[in-house]
Amino acid sequence: MRKIYLYTLLSFLIFSSSCTSPTQDDSAPEVITPVSVVMPDTTMIKSDISLNAVATYLLKNDIKANINGYILRSNIHIGDNINRGQTLFVLETKEAKSIGNTINSLDSSFKFSGINRIKSPVNSIVVALSHQTGDYVQEGEPLVTLADRNSFGFVLNLPYEDHQLLLKNKNLTVLLPDSTLLQGYVAQIMPTVDSVSQTQRVLIKIKNNVNIPENLIGLVKLQDKASTHFSLPKTAVFSDETQQQFWVMKLLNDSTAVKLDIQKGLENNNRIEINAPPILKTDRFVSQGGYGLGDTARILIQK
Repeated sequence: MRKIYLYTLLSFLIFSSSCTSPTQDDSAPEVITPVSVVMPDTTMIKSDISLNAVATYLLKNDIKANINGYILRSNIHIGDNINRGQTLFVLETKEAKSIGNTINSLDSSFKFSGINRIKSPVNSIVVALSHQTGDYVQEGEPLVTLADRNSFGFVLNLPYEDHQLLLKNKNLTVLLPDSTLLQGYVAQIMPTVDSVSQTQRVLIKIKNNVNIPENLIGLVKLQDKASTHFSLPKTAVFSDETQQQFWVMKLLNDSTAVKLDIQKGLENNNRIEINAPPILKTDRFVSQGGYGLGDTARILIQK
């Protein structure tokens, strides 16, 4: 009986020693994340509204024949720049073509020619040409379409709720598809609003004379707001999947960062304004390596 008791006691001691807690050497290692750190600054952030604008000639004139007759001469082509008063067509009446020389030979003082010159009323560019030398035309028939060079500009369809932006955007730049920047200004605001889109047409004139094809689309940016409050690089601001909640990882010391919920302000391609809570110029924030960190994280600052 004594042997059985000793055997039972020995078995209990062995089982108890095997169930003791693991030593400290077997514990999980502490996670330390290498990060880069940035401090806020007051770089100006501008909020812009980008809208398309279409190159347009607002005024076009159809030049028409003022007599029935034949076109004797026409030295114009599509795309030609025409000056005011320049001759476009020389017309000869049907009667002059048939009997004009006979009448002059009978009476030289009569000076019958039947010749009529049609001239350009404005500085313009030829956008459509309907007839050439030798054609017979009737009175009132369109000969050529001229676009008034002074009416050229980019037409912007501005949502009416944004029309107040024109007060601080008198001078604008137009970005062309080939990355050319044109300097322009607001020349005219049309007095009507489109009933469906509720947009108002705005004419932007270009300051320098450049040869721009009609219907070319350019990009115009209207400055909405500007701020010089504290901001951080976009890499230092994190969000959830729905882009509804935003936070930063603020350093408590050289080895610890904590999650700080924020309210965003203005932003551009590189930076985001921090509206709340207040931050200091001396605060430090994780800029690289912060994605996936917990509310409190151990970090290692990378130099």
